[in-house]
This record gives sequence, structure tokens and C-alpha cells, in this order.
Amino acid sequence: MAYNKVAFPPACLSTGMRKDGARQPALHVVFLKGTLFFPCEPDRGLVRVHELTPEKAGQLIWVRARIHTSRAKGKQCFLVLRQQQFNVQALVAVGERASKQMVKFAANINKESIVDVEAVVKKVEQTIESCSQQDVELHIERVGLSSALSDHTTDKQTDRHAHGGRTDGRATVNQDTRLDNRVIDLRTTTSQAIFRLQSRVCQLFRDTLTNKGFVEIQTPKIISAASEGGANVFTVSYFKTSAYLAQSPQLYKQMCICADFDKVFCVGPVFRAEDSNTHRHLTEFVGLDIELAFNYHYHEVIESITDTMVQIFKGLRDKFQTEIQTVGKQYPSEPFKFLEPTLRLEYSEGVAMLREAGVEMGDEEDLSTPNEKLLGRLVKEKYDTDFYVLDKYPLAVRPFYTMPDPNDKKYSNSYDMFMRGEEILSGAQRIHDAQLLTERAMHHNIDLEKIKSYIDSFRYGAPPHGGGGIGLERVCMLYLGLHNVRQTSMFPRDPKRLTP
Repeated sequence: MAYNKVAFPPACLSTGMRKDGARQPALHVVFLKGTLFFPCEPDRGLVRVHELTPEKAGQLIWVRARIHTSRAKGKQCFLVLRQQQFNVQALVAVGERASKQMVKFAANINKESIVDVEAVVKKVEQTIESCSQQDVELHIERVGLSSALSDHTTDKQTDRHAHGGRTDGRATVNQDTRLDNRVIDLRTTTSQAIFRLQSRVCQLFRDTLTNKGFVEIQTPKIISAASEGGANVFTVSYFKTSAYLAQSPQLYKQMCICADFDKVFCVGPVFRAEDSNTHRHLTEFVGLDIELAFNYHYHEVIESITDTMVQIFKGLRDKFQTEIQTVGKQYPSEPFKFLEPTLRLEYSEGVAMLREAGVEMGDEEDLSTPNEKLLGRLVKEKYDTDFYVLDKYPLAVRPFYTMPDPNDKKYSNSYDMFMRGEEILSGAQRIHDAQLLTERAMHHNIDLEKIKSYIDSFRYGAPPHGGGGIGLERVCMLYLGLHNVRQTSMFPRDPKRLTP
């Protein structure tokens, strides 16, 4: 590799300044036996940290990574280099290939700065427990700054964030501080693993449904009437009138069924203007929505959705153990359990289990959050599953488009799905008769004129159908056993947070 020799004063190394004082972006410097060089060949190969295994022992390689930790001791400096959720120990020591000045330079690089290092991969005799690459370390021969940390960001701040809020094994950064500094927080190995796993949930959702013959659709997010009814909607100015942010793609999914698409799904933002400051509520979240026509019974819909969820659980379990274990190191939890076929209980059975446990509630009363969690524990104890379906909800607690149970008008052909005792999906057979739909909308005091196009779509003939909406962030939170949905929302929105 060819290098050009340059003569910058030492002060320029951490500031990215040229000799004449002008700013030089992405300053890239390298020490070679105490002389300052920078590489001229941009096509050199860079090895990924997760590829550093004992098989590469003895190889001279280049790595670009962030400084995770730094510890100088005498004539040597230990670094931990981090790349997403993987990290490796590196050593700079005075010797034939490294000068004292180079060791000092390496020791003074701010944490979270990006460096390029040329190093020899070495096997280690004792496992390095603190790193993902536990069987090798890097012996650095050249090191250069690719991007230095901004001067106004303190070393202490970045050190705490780079450790995921931990420096000595205890939490040192609260959640609001981490969310205020989300870009730094997203660099942590735990956050990297969480959002890579979340990406796979979406991929598995899409792949599973596509293989089942579903068509992915995109629906409007600015609508003329509240899709779920009620007042929990965001009103927006729309030219000379008002509109709403969609609470659900529900109405449009159904209209696509009426248009003979048969099976549809969509992945997109959902908005809920609920002033709920809880561990599981967001004002904007990602909805994974499914809708399909069925042949004989709405349980065909339940089976299709539960099978999709099981395929997601299997895919995560079988192919993404690295991410699951990375999260588990900071947030330990029991492995997620599920049954095949999925357990389905009727609402009345759930109420009976709660009453047996000492809970007083009416037959048509909706489940409170504490009762949901208690029922989840009871189901886990009895059936050994973290995932189950509760079917036949009281009609009074469901949206206007829910099909009443033909055998008992107090109940409905609707269902919720739960993970670790918390709801992740709400769904139902939909009313596909225009007259009944009109009656139910009037019962819920919905302005018929605003949903005229929706109701009219059923006047031209519609097959029996059903579906449901899943909250992506909740699925990830509960599968990993986390305690707050904001941990699985990249840039969360809630009643108190609109930035970053």
C-alpha cells in the first residue's frame, strides 16, 4: 500500500484541521514508526468485526470501527473496537511496528470516534468474556482517525451511552436521557440487536404472507372519518376542511376485499391520540395488518394469523439467536414459548379462570391491563405457552364493524392475541352486509356521510372476511421480554415526546 507523507502538527490530529487552520472533513491519519501518514489507496479491503475468528489468526487486516473503550497502561493501550452489535479487543504496544507516540495517540482518541486500524489477528489463550469476539484479539500496527468525536461532546457522556446506559454494571442513564440522545443510544450493542431483529420480524411477516398468496397494499393515512370511531384521533387541517390521521388501515383493507383482492396485508404507521403514558402505548406505531376472505368460518382467519405469528417466532428462534442473546445479556428473560397449533380460549373461559383466581368482573366487561397480565400468567401455568388467542369478545367493547355472534348477540366473532399476557393483536370477522353495517355505525354515533364510500363498497357484494392489526413494537418488546415499548421504537412518539 502506498502512503503520502504529510507534516501536520499533533494538535491537528483530534480536530480535523489542516496546517493552515482550515477545516478538513474526515481527516484520515496513520502513524508508521512515529511518522504521520495517510493512505492513498481507497480500495483496500475492510474486514467486518463479526468475521474476526480464529481462522483468521496470523492475517494482517484492516478494520474500521468505533472506539468503545480505551485503557492505557505503561507502554501499551487496550482498546475495544465496536461495530454494531459486535466488538473485539485490540492492543497497541510500543515495539517494532508501533512507536511511543502512536500509543499515546491511540490512548487519547475520544470514545465513539471512528478509526481505521491495520492489525494482526491473534488467538488468545484465555476467553475474552467482555467481547463478542472472544477467541481473538487485534495487535495494531497502524491506526488512523476516520471521524473524530465532536469537541462539545464529553467523553463521559459517550462512555455511558456506548455501554447502553451502564459503566460499572449498574444503570447510569435513565430512559428519557437515552431517548433525548437517541442516535448515540442506537449505537449500543443492545439497540443494534433489537432493531436488526425488528427488521427481521417485518421480513418474516412479509415473506410468510406472500407465500400464502397475500398481496401487500398501501393505504391512506389521511382520512375523512375516524376509522375506529371514538375521539382518539389526531385532527389535521386539510385545505378548507379537517381530516384525521388513520387509527388503522381497517376500512381500506376491507374495501380491497370487496374489490376481490381476497387476501391483503400492509405494513405502515398507525396513529392513536390516546393520552396514555404507559409502558406499552405510543401515539404512532408500526401496524402489521392482515385481512382475508374466508370460506366457511371466521376461525380460518384466526388460524391464518396465528400460523403467521408462529412462523415469525420460529424464524427468530432458529436464525437470530445472536441478536436474542445480545439483548438477553442486558435484559435477561425466559425464552419465548408457543404451541402448535396455537391455544385458543373463549372469552368466557378466560373470565372463569380470572374469577377462580379471585377477580370480580362481569361477563361483558372488558379486560383491564392488570387482568390481562394475570390471565397471561394463569395461561402460562396451565398450558405452558406465552402466546394464545382469546375469542368471542363481548360485542359492546368492539368497534362498529365487528360481526355479532349469530348465536348470542351479547358476544361477537372477534378475538385478541396475547404475548406474555399483553395484547398484540385485535381482530374480528367484519360485517359485510351494508344494512347491518349502517345500523352498527348509527349505534356507535358515527356520521354516516363521512363513511359513505366505505359502506357503499359493500352494496356491490362482499365475501365474508376478517383480519386483525398487530403492533410491531409490542411484538418485539414482548418476544424479547423487555419492559417498555419505547425500547423497540426507533424514535418513539408518545403524549410527552415529539423529538428527536
